[in-house]
Parts: sequence; structure tokens; C-alpha cells
Amino acid sequence: MIEQQLEKLFDDLKLGSIVKPIEAVSGGFMHRMYKVCTADKTYAVKHLNPEIMKRPDAAANYAKAEQLESIIEEAGIPIVAALSFDGRKMIKEGTDCFYLFEWHRGSINDWNNITEEQCRKAGNILGRIHALEPDKDIKEEPEECHIDWDKYIREARDTENEVYGLLSDNEELIRYAESELNRARKLLPDIVRISDEDMDPKNVMWENGKPYVIDLECLNYGNPVSHALQLSLQWSGITICNIDLSHIKAFFEGYFQAYDNGFRSYQEIFGLVYTWLEWLEYNISRALGKSADEQERDMGISEVKNTLKRIRYIYDNETEIKKVLEKL
Repeated sequence: MIEQQLEKLFDDLKLGSIVKPIEAVSGGFMHRMYKVCTADKTYAVKHLNPEIMKRPDAAANYAKAEQLESIIEEAGIPIVAALSFDGRKMIKEGTDCFYLFEWHRGSINDWNNITEEQCRKAGNILGRIHALEPDKDIKEEPEECHIDWDKYIREARDTENEVYGLLSDNEELIRYAESELNRARKLLPDIVRISDEDMDPKNVMWENGKPYVIDLECLNYGNPVSHALQLSLQWSGITICNIDLSHIKAFFEGYFQAYDNGFRSYQEIFGLVYTWLEWLEYNISRALGKSADEQERDMGISEVKNTLKRIRYIYDNETEIKKVLEKL
């Protein structure tokens, strides 16, 4: 099915005939990615998750991300931007949506082998993005997280889904994390900038020591303080439950070189790291079979396990991480 879609897509875009078997490559947890070769060029093709694209706000969100991607590209910040065809980046083939990219020979660094220098470079790129435009004058009440955990626990129990035990065993932790997340959101300063809150290590490709940001569909306007904190911790290893505290300092060194709004009370907003709760909810929904795709359900169960482990690790290491943040 996908082979036929891609063959028609390349024919419609007049890119030439596909000359090698289409190869599935890593596309993250949300979408699927393929390596496609013609006689002249090699492309990376991203097949956007049809379930995501059904959301009412999906089209507007992707359009905004494309606009911001162009601003970042024009500023000379190293990214891998989607190719444009007659002014369009997102290409539809039937009911499905695709992005095409030039194939890069770089690689994604293993999460366990990230260096201080890479953290410094990543922080600097994020700072350059945050420094692109003046603050937007937006005064809004913080969006609090209120997830109906009782409903999910009840549904998992009634359907005998394996996430039931995971949720019931961690219910106290989940409610603590939600409380801390909401408290921290209320303490955020009113600053809004172009930002990429998804710029974690899996979304930066390294080629001859130089970083290139990929997977830019999450580009939006957001709070730079929140994103700097969360990404500094992801680059430092919190995602794999193996944090290197020196990497937090390195990330912020690079960040402050490019952008500095004077904020330093990062330890006070540590609870923002528990935004993983929203990823947890999404994957609970996947695990409970909201999608008809069995692979989606299996991915949901796996990510519920991973995310709960991560939230527990964050909780266990709060004190030591806050000490580092206080010294910024």
C-alpha cells in the first residue's frame, strides 16, 4: 500500500521513478519515515500519522509550523527543512499527508553518549531560535493540567488492559506530579517566543560534528523559560533515566550565549518537567484502543510503561537537579 502511494506521489511531483526498494527508517513515536531513492537523488519521506491529522486543529498547527520553519531557515539556523513544491510543503496523496526532505548522511546520537559540547551546541541553537523575534505581547492565564485519571483507571480495569496495574500502582505519584506541574505553570513569566519544544536529542542530526534540527512540526510560539528548562533536562539524560548534572550547566551555557532574558529561578518551576503527564495521557488513550491500529495500541502500552518510569525517576532526583538549577 505505502509503496504504491509513494510511487504515485513521486510521479505526481515529477521527481522521477523510484529505483530501489523503499526502506522504512526510524520516524519517532508519532509518524513513519521512509528512505526513497530515484536515479538522481535520495529523499526522506515522512508519512504523517492519519490519526493525528484527523484532529480539528491539525491543519492550522502544521501551517503555522511551516511558516515558522521558513523564518528559522532564513535566519541561517541549521535545520533540515521540508522541501516545497509550488509553494506547498505538505503534500497530499489521497487522504494521507507527506513531507519530503533531502536525505542527509548524518546520524542521531545515542542518548547514552551525548557530550557536554553537544549539549552546549544544542542549547545555543535553542537560544538562537528564542532570540529571533521580540516578545509577543500575550497575557494569558496558565493552562492547567486536569486529567481525569479516575476515568482512565476505571476503563483500564473494566477492559482488563495491562495499563490498569501500572496506573493504580502509580496513582499517588501521578497526582503529585499534576499538582507540581500546575503550581510551576502559575510561576512562569509572561514571555512568548518562537520555540521548538520538541528539540530533544532524537530530533537533532549530527553531520561532521555539526548539528541540524529535524522534525520541526512542533514549531510554535511558546514560553522560552519552560522550553529551556525541559530541553536542558532532556539533553542531560532525564528521558532515559540517567541524568548527567554537568550537562544541564553546559546546555544553559550555550543557551545564554544566544539569548538571555534574565530569568534564573529555574528551580522554582521544576514542576514543569512533569509535563510528561500529557504524553502519558496520550499513550493511555492509544493503549486503550482508541485507534484501530494494533501497532498503535502496542506502542501506547510501551510508552505508558516508559513514561511512568521516567516520572518516577524525575521525582526521585528532584533535590539534586534543583541544586544545579539554583546555581545558574
